[in-house]
Amino acid sequence: MNAPAKDAAPREIEIRRCDTLAEYDECVRMELLIWGEQITVPSAIFVVAHHTGGQILGAFDRGMMVGFTLALAGTRAGKPFLHSHMTAVLPAYQNRGVGRRLKLFQRVEALKHSIPLVEWTFDPLELKNAHFNLARLGAIVRRYLPNCYGVTESPLHAGLPTDRLIAEWWLDSDRVRAILADNPFPAVDTAERIPLPAGAGELKSSDRAAGARVQNQVRDAFQKYFHQGYVATGVDARGDTTEYILEPAASIAGLHLPEYRPEDFED
Repeated sequence: MNAPAKDAAPREIEIRRCDTLAEYDECVRMELLIWGEQITVPSAIFVVAHHTGGQILGAFDRGMMVGFTLALAGTRAGKPFLHSHMTAVLPAYQNRGVGRRLKLFQRVEALKHSIPLVEWTFDPLELKNAHFNLARLGAIVRRYLPNCYGVTESPLHAGLPTDRLIAEWWLDSDRVRAILADNPFPAVDTAERIPLPAGAGELKSSDRAAGARVQNQVRDAFQKYFHQGYVATGVDARGDTTEYILEPAASIAGLHLPEYRPEDFED
């Protein structure tokens, strides 16, 4: 649930940590405005995140909250990580770089606490999000969760299964540092591709049956390539088609991925 954004954020926008009940209530009001009641997280979850090593980060325009990020603390294979559950930006402030500034501040704060990894989920059909996550931030993807949150009543999900990719943002890797410096490594020649219609995200609401067909095709393709050891590293727009780029895990320039066991993902 992370919102894409461009780079030129207004200078008056302040990014900082949030730690008061009033700020958490403001985050909830923003959730309701942007996503509706069906998928809103209550303020108590923000309190829990604050007291268990998570993050609540806010973007403020002259004292008014215009965006936030909520992340929960976790461990995997004995190593700490953050699960960034949601990033929200008010509609009037979207496409102005606020979301990217929140994520970059999240990276700085995580590295201060020796946290090497931030993860989050996103809909594989939402290609602007995919481009933001992989091409602009340098995250990679090697896991696909079919119907992650169940079928909801939210109009955002259009009655489809909530399939999700899991972004892994290895914060201090050479790959991420190169991408954030606008000097990305090229993909290897052995890369595979998964094509989608450029407007795949809109199909969910405009033509549910077509959206379901594309979702099924994408699910099958990702699961096949992930099973073969490929990792999604980029997104390439080609006219009416947008393609996910997948590289062999051992061949990704600037990144050495740890190998996880199935039990590392169990509760």
